[in-house]
Amino acid sequence: MSEQWQAGRLDSDLDGAGFDTLAVRAGQRRTPEAEHGEALFLTSSYVFRSAADAAACFAGEAEGNVYSRYMNPTVRTFEERMAQLEGGEQAVATASGMAAIMATVMSLCSAGDHILVSRAVFGATVSLFEKYFKRFGIEVDYVPLSDLDAWRAAFKPNTRMLFIESPSNPLAELADIGALGALAREHGAKLVVDNCFCTPALQKPLSLGADIVVHSATKYIDGQGRCLGGVVVGRREQMQELVGFLRTAGPTLSPFNAWVFLKGLETLRLRMRAHCESAQQIAEWLEQRPEVEHVYYSGLPSHPQHALAKAQQSAFGAVVSFELKGGREAAWRFIDATRLVSITANLGDAKTTITHPATTTHGRLTPEAREAAGIRDGLIRLAIGLEEVADLRADLQRGFDAQ
Repeated sequence: MSEQWQAGRLDSDLDGAGFDTLAVRAGQRRTPEAEHGEALFLTSSYVFRSAADAAACFAGEAEGNVYSRYMNPTVRTFEERMAQLEGGEQAVATASGMAAIMATVMSLCSAGDHILVSRAVFGATVSLFEKYFKRFGIEVDYVPLSDLDAWRAAFKPNTRMLFIESPSNPLAELADIGALGALAREHGAKLVVDNCFCTPALQKPLSLGADIVVHSATKYIDGQGRCLGGVVVGRREQMQELVGFLRTAGPTLSPFNAWVFLKGLETLRLRMRAHCESAQQIAEWLEQRPEVEHVYYSGLPSHPQHALAKAQQSAFGAVVSFELKGGREAAWRFIDATRLVSITANLGDAKTTITHPATTTHGRLTPEAREAAGIRDGLIRLAIGLEEVADLRADLQRGFDAQ
């Protein structure tokens, strides 16, 4: 073995390294095979040198891999890279974005605790809180995302957690993360921010005042719609609680998916920059259309939180939503007339996607809950991909021609 290289060492000294360097190199430990790319460990279990060695590892008295339900070298590389990109002490990877939310609440809250949730969250997130967490004795109330006074008034003595998406899905509403984080600390609660739409390439909630960040890695972290996964980032003490939950309950990220996400991270900021540039052009074009009632995109000066978006984010994201005049019938005609964009509820893909939130992502909500969240029947959500903007405009024009 070369004296200049040893198995198990980190790829390089990354102290003070920039975002793009961390996205490519952080967390990698080479094996004795001296591979350049990250190794993919497709194994469920690990071999011990002796019975005593196995007992010590299982008891946590010695370092070593035990079982891939909660301990895998490929997954660990992804976790360490995400922790560095988000500026957290530790990350824990999960089987999906919803599993990330579930693990966070189940690990850090108990029956009798109270959670405040933004009204502007993904429909499945509402279902998780309403149908399942409440069943296990956790109280849940909903608050308008950007109304700090409403958050302040909603606290109870047993409030333990605030959960938000910022920007929100699909209306690009923002929270003042610093102000909300300060309010949470004042009441002894933790602020959890879903950073899925921005990724750490555009926004770092922990540095703004959040306690915990969650992601659906399925979206922009992957970037090509290949795999499901999630990740939670925060302080080590909190994340060890999540490790214990994964060890017992098992909503685990597969090594293969972790390896795919590592490849996605290598181009994360390049992709996000391209997504945002195209989304800005599409949003500006949509805002000029007479058929459009309103465009929801924080990169537009007309957005009521444009200044806050500029302060918290380095760019405005790739999700553009707009409300057509004519309600659901007009929205469905528009969507069905497109030929290039993909009709799917997923987002974060290299391919532009289009969906009708009221009947897909938020379809399980009651009509009253959708109205409270601003999800009206004429609303269409675009997640702008990496195609030529001119081609996207031409395809969306087909939707307008169908009106």
